[in-house]
Amino acid sequence: MLRLVLLLVVTLVCPSLYAAPLVYTIDTQKTAIKLSWRAFGGIPSWANLNGVTGTVTLNPDNEFDDRIQVTVPVATLKASNNLLTWQLKSNMFFDAARYPTITFSSTRVVKLKEDHYRAFGTLTVRDLSRPVILEATLDPLPGEAIALHATTAISRSAYKMDRFALVVDDRIAIAIDIQAKPSRAL
Repeated sequence: MLRLVLLLVVTLVCPSLYAAPLVYTIDTQKTAIKLSWRAFGGIPSWANLNGVTGTVTLNPDNEFDDRIQVTVPVATLKASNNLLTWQLKSNMFFDAARYPTITFSSTRVVKLKEDHYRAFGTLTVRDLSRPVILEATLDPLPGEAIALHATTAISRSAYKMDRFALVVDDRIAIAIDIQAKPSRAL
């Protein structure tokens, strides 16, 4: 009887003994972010960001352990033409010289249904942090790797990037394609 009581206490007090979170390292070479918006009354525009680093932590037994941490170097930004690339990196928008990285840190990841998640977190651009929600799908890949596809939209004015407001929409759509490999203990 004492063993049963001890087992029950250990189970309630230390549930983490049974399942460890799986930590995945983002594969920088296979991860990209695309920004898209409309300008001049509907003309689609876009920019890509690469060099993404970070981790994805998943615990199949405890969703409160799930985390996504991402860092994006602004210097990797490439738009549809050289002038737009320069403008976006300049102090008119991202100000890459003063703010070289964009970060996302989740506060909670909720599984909605099989392989579909909603990630709540904070996006920091130009040292301004705002809450965002990502709609995401998760796909297993060969060799224990995973692919995470997420979308969201932000207001550029919320990050004080509201130049050319008369010709460029405020809404920026973000599509994120992450591939990650299991982290190995050292």
